[in-house]
Order: sequence, then C-alpha cells, then structure tokens
Amino acid sequence: MMSRRFAALLVSSTLTAGCSSLQTPGSSWWSATGDQEESLLSSASLQVATGDQELVRSVESGDENKVSASDLDDSIAPELQATAEKARESLEAMPPQADADIGNSDLWQRLRDGFALDLTVSNERIEQQLNWYVNHPSYIRRVSERASRYMYHVLNEAEKRGLPTELALLPVVESAFDPFAYSHGRAAGLWQFIPSTGKYFGLTQSWWHDDRRDILAATDAAYTYLERLANRFDGDYTLALAAYNSGGGTVSSAMRRNQRSNKATNFWALDLPRETRHYVPKLIALAKIYQDPAAYGIELPALEDQPYFEVVETGFQLDLAQAATLAGVSTDEIYLLNPSYNRWATTPDGPHRLLVPAENAEQFREGINALPAEQRVSWQNYQVVSGDSLIRIARNFGTTPAVIREVNNMNGDMIRAGQHLLIPTASRGSSAYSLSQNQRLAATQARGSRSGNGQRIEYTVRSGDTFWDIARENGVSVRQVASWNGMAPGDPLMPGQTLVIWSQTANPTTLASARNSAMVRRVGYQVRRGDSLSTIASRFSVNVSDIASWNNLNTSRYLQPGQSLVLYVDIRNAN
Repeated sequence: MMSRRFAALLVSSTLTAGCSSLQTPGSSWWSATGDQEESLLSSASLQVATGDQELVRSVESGDENKVSASDLDDSIAPELQATAEKARESLEAMPPQADADIGNSDLWQRLRDGFALDLTVSNERIEQQLNWYVNHPSYIRRVSERASRYMYHVLNEAEKRGLPTELALLPVVESAFDPFAYSHGRAAGLWQFIPSTGKYFGLTQSWWHDDRRDILAATDAAYTYLERLANRFDGDYTLALAAYNSGGGTVSSAMRRNQRSNKATNFWALDLPRETRHYVPKLIALAKIYQDPAAYGIELPALEDQPYFEVVETGFQLDLAQAATLAGVSTDEIYLLNPSYNRWATTPDGPHRLLVPAENAEQFREGINALPAEQRVSWQNYQVVSGDSLIRIARNFGTTPAVIREVNNMNGDMIRAGQHLLIPTASRGSSAYSLSQNQRLAATQARGSRSGNGQRIEYTVRSGDTFWDIARENGVSVRQVASWNGMAPGDPLMPGQTLVIWSQTANPTTLASARNSAMVRRVGYQVRRGDSLSTIASRFSVNVSDIASWNNLNTSRYLQPGQSLVLYVDIRNAN
C-alpha cells in the first residue's frame, strides 16, 4: 500500500476553522463556516491511504513473524523491545469473548445486514483486489483481529446515521485498523485525517493529544465528512468515497469532462487519479469478502456483538499508568484504546474521559472515585538554580514551558534562582509509556539506520532551516529526513528541535560550512504550458523527487499551467 495523504497538484487552501467538538447543524460553528465547508468539499487534494506496508509485506512473504512493532507508527525504541512485542500482540489480540460460542450474536452478521452498496457490480479493478485478498487470507484475519477493539463502535455509529455499513470497513483501506498509523502526507489515525481537515471537523491537536487518533471523535468526523460528500453527489457513496480520497473537486472535474464528451458520470466511468481508481474497488472487494467469506475460502475470527470498551468519565487529568492500574489492564491496552494521548497522561483541559475494556469499566469507576487528588498525577517540587531557563526545565521533565506556566500561574518565562516550581511528571519509568509520542519518536529515529546505512547525527534545527537544506548537506533525501523523524516533508521545523539524520557525508562537522558556502534561495515558479517535473528539475538543477517533496505533489498527476511551485535552488547551478 502507498503512504497516505500526499496533496495533489492543486493543493486546497488551508482550513483554519475548528471547534472543540462536532455537534449538530444548529451550532454556531456550523453556520459560520459555509465558505470553508465549500472549500473542503471542493478540494482537489489526493488522500493516499497509508494502509500497513509492514503487514502487507509480511503476508506476501508468507512469514507472519516478520511483522514487528514498527507497525505501531515505528513505535518502540530498541531498548523497549520486550514491551514492543507485548504491545504488538495486544493490537492483534481478539477480545476474550471471541472464543465463546457466539451463536446468532455475531457482529460480522450485523455488519452484513446493513450493507447498501451495489456489491453485484463486476469490474476488473474489483477482481484484482479480490484476487489479492483471496491469495492472502491472513491479511483479512489480522486486520479483523485488529478491528475487534473498535468495530462495534465504528459499526454502531454508522447504523445510528443510517449509513451503508460497508463504510465501517473503510479503516481497513485507510490504516489497516492501526490507531497509530501516520503517513508521510501528515495523516493520522484509523481514518487518516490530515491536520487541516481534522481541524475543520474539530479534531484538535496539542502537545498532549491528537484527536485525529481519538476513536470516538475521529469516527464521528469521518462519518460526517462522508455524509456531506454523499449529499454533494446526490447520495452516490461510490462518488463520496472517491471524493474522500481525492477531493470533491477532483471528482466533480472528472464528471464535467465526461459530460462534455457525452460519457457516463458514474464512478466506474471517470478518469480519476490511480490511487482513487483502486480505492473504491478495495472497499467493495472487502465488503464482498465480509458478506460471504466462505465463498472465497476465508474464515473470519469470531466476534461477539457487544461493546469491547466503555467510556468512563474521570473528571480530571490522570496518569495513564495509574489508569491502567486502576482498571486492572496493561498500559498498552490503555494506549490502544486511547491512542490520541501523546504523553504519559490525559489532557489537562479535557475531555476528561478514558476508554477502558467493558469488563473492567466498573472496577475503573470505583478506583477513580476512591483515588486521592494527589495521586491523579505525580508532581515534582523543583527549585530553580542559577542558569536555569523554563525551556531547559521543561525539557528535563518531559513537559512544555506552557504547562509549567499554567500550573504555576505564571504570566511569562521569567524565573529566578531559588524559586519553587510545581511540575507534573510521569509516575513510572519510560518503559511504562512505550506507546507515548516520545517513545514512538525515539524508536522511529533509532530505526532509521535500517534505511539510512549512514552515520547517526543529532542535528539541532536553526532558524531558517528547511528539510531540503538538511537533506542536501547530508547526502540523503528530504523524504528520508522526514521519515527518520516521524514527520512529513510539509511539517514545519522548529528552532531548537533535534533531528536524527543517518548521514552519508563523511564528516558531520562540515554541516555549517556547507550551508554557508551554498547559495540556496527559495524560488517561486509558475508552471507554463508544456512544463513537466523533469523539465523544471533540469532547468533548476534539482531532483524531481525534491520538487515533489517541497510541494507535496503526486508525481503521477500532470502539472497545470498557472500552478505555483516552491523550489529551493542553488542559484549558481540554475540554468
């Protein structure tokens, strides 16, 4: 599968509206964002499903033991491999009731009962996808096992809205039901929302959390988005799905081209991006298999028709290791059900809730009610010493200056020697929070040597740095630098941020001198008729892959005259 959420050549404008929660059409947020909604629904942004490449490679190789913890967003640092294996097993572990005699209480049957798409359609693209799934039945089994935590909720929400329940299978296409999936196109979670679209639907992001990975909020947002796209295309969910993948503007443009040529305007007749042409067939092929698995020689793992988790209101910020203890489950289980939390605790400002296994919910509620306030989160009483800064203290304690300021009612960053600060800290060692963002990033950076085969350099970002500068000076690609650091090429670099680079250059100390000697300038270029990525790359002595990275382009799409590109050019080499 390809990585997810590369923007197409016509990048939609950044959406800036957001809200703390997505509620009803009567809310003030809804009525105030009509123009932005039209911009979203009319976008021409290709959203490439990330899937799970490690899982695909493992089932294709026939060695299922090859899948490592890297599937959890390159989650776990090398020194935490034992924890990593446990977390990996947890992701694909079926709930306890799966071994029971479920009789007629079968969640898969309930899924089938709500199918509403035309699954009788015959198309070569569907057959191609069916053939792959049939030849790799372990893929279906494993994504079904992953889905066991989330499917009841995802299906339940589709039924509440009267949606075709085939849509409950869309996370298989999007993320292979990996809640930590993150693409180089900056998409995250089961439903693979990019930041701007997520923000529009109220999926907020902060140092503490990322709602794009929140099981409840992201599922709600995804169905709302699909409903609006279906309304745009007169209830045709094949077109809505195509638009979810490539943007409503892309689909509408393809329909208009067919209308001008007196051709059919259904999904199967449209000239769409290659990714989108296979996106809808993947979902239909999956629906065919789940509708009648025996017909394809596939056996689905049993899944009882009952909730896997319950939502428990905590009322306050809570250390996640403490939550696991109170619920009587592993910390990994807490992270797998609450993947939106980046750190060791829930978000200070809420929502104050946690998803816990249904069979442990009552125990957790009782534990929460009996928990003394001072044990909810651990606190460190720190005395400032000469030379301290708020940034340095925050870094040492794994928090942010903003959190310290808030806790201590500070109006600025000024501190003095001898001053006492109250700082929230994790109650356990790092191994207890192996799925937190810091641990996932550390693992991603450590694992980069597998593809880099170079010398590890820890580089501190300076003002004005770009991915291209750093990549060029180390003899690597922009995409490699981004990948090694759990980022997308379009992500902003922050001064003081530490990047790990597996450099191909012989001497990392030449980094600064190389930058000073280069005469690299940011150049705005407007595409002319007849231009291609290769001709532009040749004209400015850069690589096609770099142009694609700088502009989040899909190289399979054509450039459009008048389109604006950003180039980073050494003006001594430009033609």
